[in-house]
Amino acid sequence: RVLFRSSGIVLDVGCGAGHETARLDRDDRMVIGVDYDPPTAVGARRTFGPDGPQFAGMDGAALGVRPGSIDAVVSSHVIEHFANPVHHAAELARVLRPDGTAFVITPNAPADFENPFHLYRFEPAHLVSLLSLFFEEVECLGLDGDDVLLADFARRRASGERILRLDVFGLRRRLPHRTYVWAYARLLPAVYRLLGPGTSGVGSGIDESHLALSSEITPTTPVLFAVCRRPRAAVTGARG
Repeated sequence: RVLFRSSGIVLDVGCGAGHETARLDRDDRMVIGVDYDPPTAVGARRTFGPDGPQFAGMDGAALGVRPGSIDAVVSSHVIEHFANPVHHAAELARVLRPDGTAFVITPNAPADFENPFHLYRFEPAHLVSLLSLFFEEVECLGLDGDDVLLADFARRRASGERILRLDVFGLRRRLPHRTYVWAYARLLPAVYRLLGPGTSGVGSGIDESHLALSSEITPTTPVLFAVCRRPRAAVTGARG
């Protein structure tokens, strides 16, 4: 299965530190990584230098890119962070050429951990329904793991459930969401240290060799991988 064009302009939305963006870079491609946090994009530019991908600070719901100018766009673990993911999906379609392709990667809701940063959790039908508003053709695959990955995933899920049991009175449900996010980001590392090594998933040795695309999606499939083609004309010209 060939997912990427052999050449053209590739936009990586939510690039973070840029390591995955750099893996897309080839001599016959122009690769651009964009991140909501401008200092993060600046740091990625410094890491990979002038001969690597280009980086810029942009909002994934309002991309500073000309309509119909991109050959392939990647949105990896981004769409679940939007309060209204419709705007993000619309932007992916708007920036693509008519024969371009968008790749949308997000956790599979039944297998996902509770995470205050995940404002939307998608099941396959939900993800396809949303993306079909903006693309004529949407194929949803599962990004599944081997026994090693699934065992690691189960261990981390069990650790997460142990952490949630510390909230005996369900205070996280009563806090304003902004406060919950603040507390989560600051307290979680301390809780992982308390639970001991091997609970956070860091340093597990899991890499892409433990993953494979599958047309079969089950409740234990960790990640959804949607391939979106033929952006709808009414969307691509909306902001021209």
